[in-house]
Amino acid sequence: METNRAIRVLSFGLGVLMLFHGIDKLSNGVDHIVKMLTGAGIPYGQYIAYGVYIGEVIAPLLLIFGQYIRLSGAIIAFNMLVAILLVHKNDIFTLGEHGAWSIEVPLLYLIAGLTLALWKVPKKSV
Repeated sequence: METNRAIRVLSFGLGVLMLFHGIDKLSNGVDHIVKMLTGAGIPYGQYIAYGVYIGEVIAPLLLIFGQYIRLSGAIIAFNMLVAILLVHKNDIFTLGEHGAWSIEVPLLYLIAGLTLALWKVPKKSV
C-alpha cells in the first residue's frame, strides 16, 4: 500500500509540474519546436512538433488523475529525452551558475517519468 501512495505522489507531482510546460505551449504555440525539429533535419517536423501536446498536456493530466500512469510516465520520459537532445544538447556537459548540472531539471523529469513507466503494479494477495 505504501508503494501505491508513493507512486501516486510522484505521478501527481510530475503531472502538475509538466502541465505548466503544456500550458505554455497552449498559450504560445509550438512554432519554436517546429523550427528546432526542421533545423535538426527531422522530416515532418511541422507535424511531429504537435506531439509535445501529448507529452506536456495529455500525459500530465492523466498522471494528475491517476490514469495510465505507466504509459504517461513513458510518454513524459520520451518527451524529456527529445527535449534534452534538441533544446539542451549544448548543456549536457556543462555546469550551471551555481555548480549544478545544467540539465538537472529536464533529467529529473526524465527519471521521474522513467520510474513511473517501469513501475510494476503489485499483485493483490488473496
